[in-house]
Amino acid sequence: MNRCAGVAGSEVQRILALVPHLVAHPASRKADVADRFGISLAQLESDLLLMLMIGVPPFTPADYIDVEDDGERVTLRMADSFRRPLRLSAAEGLALLAAGRALLAVPGADLDGPLSRALAKLQNALGAPELVVLLDAPDHLEAVRGAADARRRIEIDYWSAGREELTRRLVDPFAVFSAEGYWYLEAHCHRAAADRLFRIDRIRAVRLTDEQFAPPDDEPSGPTVFHPRPDDPRVTIDLSPAAGWVIERYPTESVHQRDDGTLRVTLAVSEPGFLSRLLLRLGPDARVVAPDDQRSVGAEAARRVLDRYRARAGSNAAGSIGARRGAGT
Repeated sequence: MNRCAGVAGSEVQRILALVPHLVAHPASRKADVADRFGISLAQLESDLLLMLMIGVPPFTPADYIDVEDDGERVTLRMADSFRRPLRLSAAEGLALLAAGRALLAVPGADLDGPLSRALAKLQNALGAPELVVLLDAPDHLEAVRGAADARRRIEIDYWSAGREELTRRLVDPFAVFSAEGYWYLEAHCHRAAADRLFRIDRIRAVRLTDEQFAPPDDEPSGPTVFHPRPDDPRVTIDLSPAAGWVIERYPTESVHQRDDGTLRVTLAVSEPGFLSRLLLRLGPDARVVAPDDQRSVGAEAARRVLDRYRARAGSNAAGSIGARRGAGT
């Protein structure tokens, strides 16, 4: 079970969604399962190996999940221990219900499968209403949503965290949605001459124009909050186990757990400032592996922060000396 402790939360969520699917669909083709859950065959093989280590006390051979794999198809059988009825307190039941609802949001999960049916029974047993997550509404949410509904072009003042600057942009608002605890605007940005996503809490002002715009030919892409461009630099970083939260918070293009417990991840970097701030936050828990010209980004960012700190400290010290001299005259 030691390897399970080092597995990132997103992988655990996927495995918890995979297990009921495979139990409900014996002899599934592995290629179909990988395609359904949006993962590679290699990642599925890794997940199946991990499932072999899932069991309950006293951890005898009969207390683990059984994975039958003939190379092309896979069948999952639950140990008898998993079939024992659980006795939960109301608080434990609500926590289980909330966690189960979150698992149903994992891409590939069976919305009408055994997990969904079990959660419906649990909800009825608890007498609980539908769980709803409420998000705080940012200042300009209604103005942006109204413009999107009316197909009205708007001008916004937007704070770009990647470049740390306030810019004025003319945009055609396509859709407004919430994801990962934030509200987003999907729009065509005339300044960039391309479609962009904007976090609405970073919009400082909204001005409605008299211009209408035609809806896009394609449907808005929905709640994926980052669309890396093909020409964005890709950076490979080694992360310590303590920095595993990075793959939860930021979209990664590959994740590989190494023998020493570290994670080697590759992610797209649209703005240089993002990588600098991330490496500053991670400190010794991160090391850039590739490309070579990005290996010194973290050290250079730390040097700039230190230089600013020294300059500020020197200015404050000079001011204090001047004040003391003035007081003594």
